Amino acid sequence: MYAAIVLFNNRNPLSAVDYPAVTDALLAGGVFLDEIAFLPYDAPSEVVASLGRLSSGRDGLFLICDRVLVPSAKEAVSQAAGAEFTEDALLESKECLFAVLPAGKRGAEIVRTETVPRVDRRRGRRYSRVVIGAIGAPEQLVRTALASAAEIAEGKLTLHATEEYACTQVEILYDDATPKMISDEVVRTVASTLEEFVYSVGEGGTVAERLCECLKLHRLTLSTAESFTGGGVGGAVVAVPGASAVFREGINAYAGEAKAERLGVKEETLRSKGAVSDETAYEMAAGLIRGGKCDLAIATTGVAGPDPDGEKPVGLCYIAIGTREMVRVYRHILQGDRETITKTAINLALFQGLKAVR
Repeated sequence: MYAAIVLFNNRNPLSAVDYPAVTDALLAGGVFLDEIAFLPYDAPSEVVASLGRLSSGRDGLFLICDRVLVPSAKEAVSQAAGAEFTEDALLESKECLFAVLPAGKRGAEIVRTETVPRVDRRRGRRYSRVVIGAIGAPEQLVRTALASAAEIAEGKLTLHATEEYACTQVEILYDDATPKMISDEVVRTVASTLEEFVYSVGEGGTVAERLCECLKLHRLTLSTAESFTGGGVGGAVVAVPGASAVFREGINAYAGEAKAERLGVKEETLRSKGAVSDETAYEMAAGLIRGGKCDLAIATTGVAGPDPDGEKPVGLCYIAIGTREMVRVYRHILQGDRETITKTAINLALFQGLKAVR
């Protein structure tokens, strides 16, 4: 049994501690938290008391906080445990493993490299993880996949699914006592059920990372032409280390004049069909391909909101995927606020681009 304490700043209600990155890393290592307590950082006596309560009868207790609070958090853990830290992040007693983890990516890295290996050693078994990533999978289909997999698993492994901006990640966790036949069949069942929407099966990662891998493998280059996504598609690609080997250019063409001048969209198309249309998206992608200097083109145009564009509703968008052979346009009506619509469209565009080259 394991628990966590998250320290927050109660004097600034707008501040947020990025604890999910750390708790997700724990989950990925097979460390399941049965309780998470949220405490103000300026109440040390309450923190110490909670450390004592939550560590009693548990195998591990993890305190998550902003990096600036790590020294004082370690003092509180030492007081509760009656021992001093001999390692940077971990304090181990016979009864319980304590860890003080900075919030965000740094804490998640400590979990992966130090905390989980120590937990595995203490409990005498190691957990493995397979992550299946899918874009645009219908909720009911995901439920069907999980139900079928759970029936096969018979309680011998753990299934965990998250969804954000049309990206579903199914984590399959199992220890080294799980029969390989069962773990393999669970992975196969989930992957085959979601097959049409799957972009990755393995250790995880983003659809942008997978797209870059495929472009490198096939020695192809990518250009983007974006309207309502505002450079988000290209930004997701260039955030991947080594993207310079495959990403040629990104054009953010909001105005109709920019679409015409930079991408060759016909003025007649803009007048008769509008900037948000199948035809405009097609011509945006075709304009990139026509230059002959990229192998894959991704173009986006749509209505992110908050207001509709005349008769065109909020959430309507067109994603065009161009190769040297053809240009295909995909129409979506997305739900949510402006941020949700935009980020969902970015993921859908990256996935359609991936499907065109893999």
